[in-house]
Amino acid sequence: MGVIEAVVFDMDGVLIDSEPVWERVRRKFVATHGGRWAEDAQDRMMGMSTAEWSAYLAFDLGVGLTPRQVAEQVVAAMAAEYSEHLPLLPGAARAVRTLAERWPLAVASSSPRALIETVLATAGLGSAFAAVVSSEEVPRGKPAPDVYLAAADRLSAPPTSCAAVEDSSNGLRAAVAAGLTVIAIPRPEYPPAADALAAARLVLPSLTVLTPDTISAL
Repeated sequence: MGVIEAVVFDMDGVLIDSEPVWERVRRKFVATHGGRWAEDAQDRMMGMSTAEWSAYLAFDLGVGLTPRQVAEQVVAAMAAEYSEHLPLLPGAARAVRTLAERWPLAVASSSPRALIETVLATAGLGSAFAAVVSSEEVPRGKPAPDVYLAAADRLSAPPTSCAAVEDSSNGLRAAVAAGLTVIAIPRPEYPPAADALAAARLVLPSLTVLTPDTISAL
């Protein structure tokens, strides 16, 4: 077992309860623009980069706009939702601030960078993170390891010495593929696949029990 030198957080579903917001906004957008929502659409899009999910809405779900137009309008709708209410999850602020006192932290998120920065600034957590990486800044979104490899690189830490905090199937697979030690905090509303969850070193019920001792024990 290696010593943990840094911690990388996913954002959606880990720090904020955003998946219901994403689903509501995308469902409405698809319906408004003549598309057809697929039963597994939300699960498929969890972890996709902005380029990937906007193309999925445009082409697979039949929205009559270009992927760029889809991305711009959906992201604007998400920012408006967050400006009215930021769904920060219980224990998120405490966990981030407590862990930041001991380790350098990063965010590795599938959200566009503008939304990540909006969330961190609104929550007052921006200064706690030494690095922020969006999947739109790397070649492939989750479950590919790219965003986690980039986060570890920006923290100047080998991926094998980093812990990842994740919730979704694609996020867990991405962190494992990158070589990080994975802590899973699944959301009951969007449970990860059994095989993805089995690859986590530790499964916790919520951020309220994520402490420095938890990380050190890895």
